[in-house]
Amino acid sequence: MTLPEHHSGARRPSDYDVLVVGGVGVDTIVRVDELRVPPGDSVFVEPLRDYVGHTGNGVALGWHALGLRTKFIDFLGDDPQGRMVLEHYARQGLDFSHLLSPHGTPRSANLVDPQGRRFSFYDGRHPADLRLPRDFYLPFLERSAHVHLSIIGHNQDMYEDIHRLGVTSSTDLHDWDGRNPHHRTYALASDYVFLSAAAIHDRLPTVLRSVVDEGRARFVVATDGADGCYLLERGRDEIRHFPAVRPERPVVDTNGAGDAFVTAFLHSYLEGRAPEECVLAGSVAGAFACASAGTHTEFIDLPELRAASARAAASR
Repeated sequence: MTLPEHHSGARRPSDYDVLVVGGVGVDTIVRVDELRVPPGDSVFVEPLRDYVGHTGNGVALGWHALGLRTKFIDFLGDDPQGRMVLEHYARQGLDFSHLLSPHGTPRSANLVDPQGRRFSFYDGRHPADLRLPRDFYLPFLERSAHVHLSIIGHNQDMYEDIHRLGVTSSTDLHDWDGRNPHHRTYALASDYVFLSAAAIHDRLPTVLRSVVDEGRARFVVATDGADGCYLLERGRDEIRHFPAVRPERPVVDTNGAGDAFVTAFLHSYLEGRAPEECVLAGSVAGAFACASAGTHTEFIDLPELRAASARAAASR
């Protein structure tokens, strides 16, 4: 895919359609009856399962499944989890490069209830001052048409080079409260911004407008689970609401649904499609992801995305 001229300003030669920076780790999924600590000091659960996960992993593998030339870079530990990641990407055929981190591979424990709702305990083991060296990331950035930055901290110094090179950028702020300065760095420096409405329901219009008014975002999208999503575009006063897509398969696990939304939305957007089509594609991909157990274990491909989007559009 080549970025349309009206998105990139001028066509840039590139080896990669998309570069994803940061956000891989291993998730341990714990199936529970409900998202609370039960009485007593122990409880039997289903067998615990480990999956290669985290947000950058979901975005990279999602774009890879949709046929984009995808490059993924990050830190990784020299540990069993790091080896699990490398073996997984070798099987998937994902182009991944990494630097060793003495702090190990990030992990999280995710509680998932019978309705597929989840709560994650993320260990955040990389220190706040860790940064990807410029001589590592720059050759990949210079060969990319678009870059997606996960909010993991060690990539935030890349924005100066991103803007200098004219590479478009995106980020997912997840459950940002609209105030945390760490997330705000990404919110104001990215061209395409995604977040969850979970922590800002009463302040959603204010937060979305602040991202556009104070930063460079061409649009900001707030996803809201079964209640759909909200879209604010630069140059438009109206915050538009779009309903969710009804899942075609039973909901098993919502881990990875937001990442799937981002990949399909931006895949459509970078093709030059209308915002309504982008939202529909993102919603379809997110619903598809909810039907697979664990984190990022099944990805929608382009033919199925097209077919499922057509079915969803016809049913409205």
